[in-house]
Amino acid sequence: MYRQTWLMDWCHYRFRSIWELPAPPSVVYAALERAEDYPRWWPQVRELAAEDGRSGTARFRSFLPYDLVVDARERRRDPDAGVLEIGMTGDLDGWMRWTVRPHGTAGTRVFYEQVVDVRKPLLRYLAVPGRPVFRANHAWMMRSGRRGLAAALAGPCPAD
Repeated sequence: MYRQTWLMDWCHYRFRSIWELPAPPSVVYAALERAEDYPRWWPQVRELAAEDGRSGTARFRSFLPYDLVVDARERRRDPDAGVLEIGMTGDLDGWMRWTVRPHGTAGTRVFYEQVVDVRKPLLRYLAVPGRPVFRANHAWMMRSGRRGLAAALAGPCPAD
């Protein structure tokens, strides 16, 4: 019993990221609200399959050679508060939330939060030695997502 509790702690993650973007909050919120578009601007979001307007399946893969697959269900969509939140089950069980706020004169600051327990057997087995690498993998994915969304919000470059 003690071993299982100990492993559960090593398989529990809390992630936070802040993205500053040069676009109005309403535009950023609208982009984040369209999860089906994530694979277009976020390379590590490999696949999203919508089941209905509130749920679907997502497949992620960052620089480590494994995929994570989750079933996601909308928990909160509140444009007035600037909050999007989903619950996840599958290789990760937990939730993630975007909170969109104005920043500066015309920009946006996005707060990303995720609290999950890893369920994928290989990652649970490697929980102790792999934890720093898994955290770095996630950080790299988040940096890439911020860059991708910033580029998508900027739109195509005008022709010369």
